[in-house]
Amino acid sequence: MTQSSPILQASGLSCIRDDRVLFSELTFTLNVGQVLLLEGKNGSGKTSLLRILCGFREPDAGQICWCGECISDSQYYADMAYIGHLDGIKKELTVFENLSVALALGRPGQYPLSDALVRVQLSGYEDVLVQALSAGQKRRLSLARLLVTQNRLWILDEPFTSLDKQGIKLTEILMTEHTASGGLIVLTSHHDLNLPAVDVQRIHLS
Repeated sequence: MTQSSPILQASGLSCIRDDRVLFSELTFTLNVGQVLLLEGKNGSGKTSLLRILCGFREPDAGQICWCGECISDSQYYADMAYIGHLDGIKKELTVFENLSVALALGRPGQYPLSDALVRVQLSGYEDVLVQALSAGQKRRLSLARLLVTQNRLWILDEPFTSLDKQGIKLTEILMTEHTASGGLIVLTSHHDLNLPAVDVQRIHLS
């Protein structure tokens, strides 16, 4: 296994919350170009699993590896980007300033800032304060953060929230392009994915 072929592997993961076992002995492998969709009803542990994958909390049992190494001993966190229920953007900053901050904290990605805004259909909003944007526009700005930084693994918690049909289609196109270029994606979604060219794996948490 080489650094040029990153792979995410989880072995025997368990998560307990409020004395309730959300999942146990969960094992999966995600290869380059694949998408992992986490399914299940509210409270089944989908977001908890994403938080474990992001390193926000430790699993109660099990291990996560990236390119054959434990994530704490690898470049995993430099290769990972997360978008959660909250957009993760500063409302007191402008659109362009938010992307500039994201770029300063990460490695330059495929798109310059202005091109990323064109890609998510926010061109012309560079100097607009985020607090003046609609919920859908804020979500598009979050997607632009993925384009201006270089991250092989996208972890997305309900990425289609607040998006209209056009925004959903755009997100699916960006996901398809990301996996086609060698990326990986783990996500939760109540929206039916339309990714015909992508190998989508599914885990149902009950």
